[in-house]
Parts: sequence; structure tokens; C-alpha cells
Amino acid sequence: MSGLPKPIGIPQTILDDVYAHARDAFPAEACGWLEGPKNGADVTHAHPCENVQSQGTHPTVAGRGEERAYIFSAADVIAFNEGIDTDEPPRIIYHSHPNGRAYFSDTDTNVATNQWDGGKMYPVQQLVVGIDATRVVGAVLFDWSDDAQGFVEIQRFQGKVPFLGK
Repeated sequence: MSGLPKPIGIPQTILDDVYAHARDAFPAEACGWLEGPKNGADVTHAHPCENVQSQGTHPTVAGRGEERAYIFSAADVIAFNEGIDTDEPPRIIYHSHPNGRAYFSDTDTNVATNQWDGGKMYPVQQLVVGIDATRVVGAVLFDWSDDAQGFVEIQRFQGKVPFLGK
């Protein structure tokens, strides 16, 4: 498919930080974002967030537990939004799926899509990490495609083994 968005680079050290956060959060979903220079090719810093889904305040699917959903805390949402217009803004939102599969779910799509114009809600790409009880299976980077009118896979990353849980 032509016209795929260009992936923002994720150095291995930053990807390792994301994987470590997913391992620490398991069996809950981990969430956060990756920051970097607004005109740069790569992210430079991981900003892990607190998953407050267990508080039952998720506006999309309130009944889901933190092992099946994530939501940033109010403080993280404020920090994210305040960072958008800085020199090192959020470039990639990440979260994990503790079922071992790295895919962009219907809920992920609904939350990341602008309900008014149908494009992406924020000027960021989306990284989903698949993790299970024994390993980080892998990760997939997604971005909005105007051609597809939806989020599409733009890059895959290998996982890490072993993961022995907490």
C-alpha cells in the first residue's frame, strides 16, 4: 500500500524501557508516551503513566478491568496536553495488551480517532506491546492513514524473553 506514514524512530533503549514498563504492569495494561524533538526522526524519552482503569472511570468502556483497558490519570492527561506545543512533545502513545497480541483494537481506534473530523485525535503515532506471562511477544507501531481512513500498521518490533512475571 503506498502512502503509509513514516514511522518515528524508537531507539532500542527506549523500546526496552517500554517493555520493562509492560512487564512491571503485567497483568494490567501499561500505558504512557514517548517524547522527542517535534521535527526529529526519533523519540528520546519514555514517559510511563499510571493506568487508572481500575478506578472505573474509562469514558468508553467503564466496566473493563485494567487487564483489558487503560486510561491515563488526570495528571498525565494534563501533562500530555501541555507537552503538545513544546519543543519535545509526545510523539507516540504506547500501551500493552497482556493477552500477548499487539494489535489496534476497536476500542483503541475509537479512543484515538477524532470524533469530529474522523482523523487521529492527537498528532502522535500509537505503539501497542503484546505481552504474556512468559515474554514480551513484540510490538507494533500504528499511525493514521488518509488512504485507508484508519490506523494502519507501519512497523513491527521483536519482543524480549524471558519474562518471569513479578
